[in-house]
Amino acid sequence: MQAHEIQTLIENHIADSQVQVTVEGSHVHLVVVSPAFAGANAVKKQQMVYGALTDQIASGVIHAVHMKTLTPEEFARQTS
Repeated sequence: MQAHEIQTLIENHIADSQVQVTVEGSHVHLVVVSPAFAGANAVKKQQMVYGALTDQIASGVIHAVHMKTLTPEEFARQTS
């Protein structure tokens, strides 16, 4: 699966999200930034991302997902 396809799936599933994707075989590395994560704990944020990738994970196209989920404010603090 191509990085841009994964990016599109997540951006269509999570409102106002910006997604950085790196694909290494069946392993996917993500940085997902969205105001939809505000007030959500880490597990809820991961569930939101996994919700976008359910079919690809179930089919085995994606075997492992490593993710960093941030609100825009958290992302700004990390990059400054």
